[in-house]
Amino acid sequence: MSKNELYPIFLKLHKLEVLIVGGGNVAEEKLHFLLKSSPNAQVTMIAPMYRKRTIDLASKHNVTIITGLYDPKFLVGKYLVIATTDSEEVNVQVYYDCKQRNILVNVADNPPYCDFYMGGIVTKGNVKIAISTNGQSPTTAKRLRQFFEEVIPEKIDDLVQNLNLFRKTIKGDFEEKVEKLNEHTKTLIE
Repeated sequence: MSKNELYPIFLKLHKLEVLIVGGGNVAEEKLHFLLKSSPNAQVTMIAPMYRKRTIDLASKHNVTIITGLYDPKFLVGKYLVIATTDSEEVNVQVYYDCKQRNILVNVADNPPYCDFYMGGIVTKGNVKIAISTNGQSPTTAKRLRQFFEEVIPEKIDDLVQNLNLFRKTIKGDFEEKVEKLNEHTKTLIE
């Protein structure tokens, strides 16, 4: 049985520049989910053409749209790149260009050319859960996302806010604070 060895992180995409190479259906899907989770993300897109819905979505979120062909010069200042073109040759070139520059890259639907996967994400206020199937089944991640969106109560954010206020009142060193918070929250999972 294989094991998911991916390490989940939460990126501050309002501080890191992202490039999406492509303007078709897959590019729109990646942009949609990226902006759903990080509406203030700094995103640039490069493609010879775009779907109207992609342009509309981009304009609502201050996404920079460049009409043209991919060139490695568009990688300057980027931290994360998503390649979504219909050309495997272009996508693979994007991958190798990113690897030369130590930029994290995801070539859509091509796991060997991915440093990361875009998993299912559930957001309830300040609570965010990321779901990964190790690139094996995006449909399963989608179904799990739908499940968690239904079962996690909307008021979970109230709990988080109240615990944050409580945390600020706790005296002592880090270990004492953790111990008090653990004691205070253990009923959440019982």
